[in-house]
Amino acid sequence: MTSQHHTSCSCCGEPLADERRVDVRFRLPDAALTVPEEARHDAGPSALRLDGGGCYLRVLLPVRLTGGTELVLGTWLEVDDATLARAHAVWEDPAYAALSLRGALANAVRPWGEALLGAHVTAEVRDPDELPYVTASDHPLAARVVTRTWDRDEVLSRFAHPLPLSVRTSLDERWSIERTAGLTARFADGTDHFADPVRSVAVNVFEDDTPGRAPSDFLAALLAGAPAAPESQRLTEPLPDGQRHAFWLTPAEHGRERHELYGFAAHADGTAVGTFCTFEAADDLAWALHTWRSLQHTA
Repeated sequence: MTSQHHTSCSCCGEPLADERRVDVRFRLPDAALTVPEEARHDAGPSALRLDGGGCYLRVLLPVRLTGGTELVLGTWLEVDDATLARAHAVWEDPAYAALSLRGALANAVRPWGEALLGAHVTAEVRDPDELPYVTASDHPLAARVVTRTWDRDEVLSRFAHPLPLSVRTSLDERWSIERTAGLTARFADGTDHFADPVRSVAVNVFEDDTPGRAPSDFLAALLAGAPAAPESQRLTEPLPDGQRHAFWLTPAEHGRERHELYGFAAHADGTAVGTFCTFEAADDLAWALHTWRSLQHTA
């Protein structure tokens, strides 16, 4: 049986089936993250009031991405009391369809971060069954966010949530790797980590301390002392200006079945990348090999 990995919404946990639309939700406005829970008060559907900290409404910030993908960010809008009262009065009424809001973005949305926090925008209802959408802004960056098309990998690789599609992720200014659908992402102690409950990837970039060494010799040095694997579980493949090698095995000491793949790619510029993949299902070897082969060097 082939194993399958499904991606769920980071907000509600429901399966995400359509990779043309990626939904990411901010649970709270940034200002609410630093106040005690008792200072947060529901102020109606999709509304929040903070003690001494303003009023907020949920809105959707759409971002067009390359490849025909749309990122829809469930963010928060800081509004004044009158706007909150007006929205509350029509939220579950037919008049909601004509609702227009003006307020300030209340989350530092990746990858733009603090530069977008506090930008004044207009949000309008597109669909009576959805939250209002941010449609316009007189803030230069916010206006570009909602009107231009952004590089899909550059934007989505900044989100640690499991995503319903694969995303190419930069490791440094030269190397990148594909983070496959359904994996979370984090960076700790110089290592990129991608994982779900049954698979994981750890990735490191290496610099050769022997100038001018051939990629094959750099690989041999990186593999020195590596666990032994049968010849049938080893692969060496050429790369433009480099070489890559991988081996895989199933250690017996874990008490349960777990498979491991060690994969390396070296380039003539004296850099290399090492990947360590673990997976519980034997047929996920194809996934691990794909991850290793996705390592890409850009001059």
